[in-house]
Amino acid sequence: MSVIIEKGQRLRADIIKHLYYKKALSLTDLSKLTKKSLPLVTSLVNVLIAEGYILEQGLAPSTGGRRPSMYLLNADHQKYIVAVAMDQLITRLTIYNLSRNVVIPMQYLEFDMSDENSDVSALIDFINQSIDESGINRKNIVGVGVGMPGFVNAELGVNLSYLPVKKGDTLREYLSKKIKLPVSIDNDSSLIALAELNFGEAIDLKDAMVVNIGWGTGLGMIMDGKLYRGSSGYAGEFSHIPLSDSNNLCSCGRRGCLEVDTSLLVMAEKAEKALAEGSESNMKELFKDKSKHPRDHFLDAVIAQDPLAISILSKAGFQLGKGLATLIHILNPECIVLSGRGAKAGQMLLPSIQQAINQFCIPRIAGQTTIKLSTLTDEAELLAAASLIVEHSQFE
Repeated sequence: MSVIIEKGQRLRADIIKHLYYKKALSLTDLSKLTKKSLPLVTSLVNVLIAEGYILEQGLAPSTGGRRPSMYLLNADHQKYIVAVAMDQLITRLTIYNLSRNVVIPMQYLEFDMSDENSDVSALIDFINQSIDESGINRKNIVGVGVGMPGFVNAELGVNLSYLPVKKGDTLREYLSKKIKLPVSIDNDSSLIALAELNFGEAIDLKDAMVVNIGWGTGLGMIMDGKLYRGSSGYAGEFSHIPLSDSNNLCSCGRRGCLEVDTSLLVMAEKAEKALAEGSESNMKELFKDKSKHPRDHFLDAVIAQDPLAISILSKAGFQLGKGLATLIHILNPECIVLSGRGAKAGQMLLPSIQQAINQFCIPRIAGQTTIKLSTLTDEAELLAAASLIVEHSQFE
């Protein structure tokens, strides 16, 4: 492939990527974002219009001068992305078009990643079956993006914590072989941070921390407007800071980790224990419904302002705030975004976190950091899993 053709394909992919993130842009916007000349960008946009990738939306709102034409990706163009979001017990899958619209109902798989008997083939069968049942031709699927917990190196395509595969293959390579589509994988908390950076509360921010409140407690760090991965790709293991006063064993095999106080799983377990010891709560009835996990019932109880649930949440939030105070002193971020499923707790999560930050953080530093709640909540990981494919595809 000649250098000129390769550069043209790269620019073509960049134009699609920027429209995917920003929805609608002018030719001048695209020229600035891609750092390419306006005539070159215009030429490639016209090619993409002819291929059906892009539509001309109309004129931008008036700002006093000549109104530029705006362009966006064609929602009816037959190109799709499979997005998979895994946690330790439940795997979710949906399919997006290039306009980020969901085109099939959410699919669920009960899959215990921590069970040593869990076989990656069950995940592969689930993805293949979901694609087959969608009726979408695989030729029109750009790829499969997968977010998962554990020590994931996105560049190498490996997960050192879960889903071992046969020797000689990385997890990414093995999935791609079996699904017969390009596959990208990444850590769930890193993906959630990318979702907030591209679609949520961290848009246009240079320095932000995104806390993933889920089965565990994860962290994604945005530095200088980009996701910070560390020297070997494993930065952000916030949940294993030794701040817990309990002697409970963490999933990492050590004691004292922040996660044993702050994960949704631990909160649900504390609620069940309190009920067994005689505490009164609406959760007593909720937990009888086995169609949902206690963690989800716990969140429902928080949203319904159940006193026991809020008390447990507040104690976890205070511990989380202590951890964040430490990070504020080290990193001095302009914003902390509370994301993941736990963000559904909304405003009830904030007071105890803010109380701990006020108590343990130097006021002059703490006052420079705002705390925000995600509006993406549990869709964040799915959106970013799809973005993995947008980042790596050439859209030929």
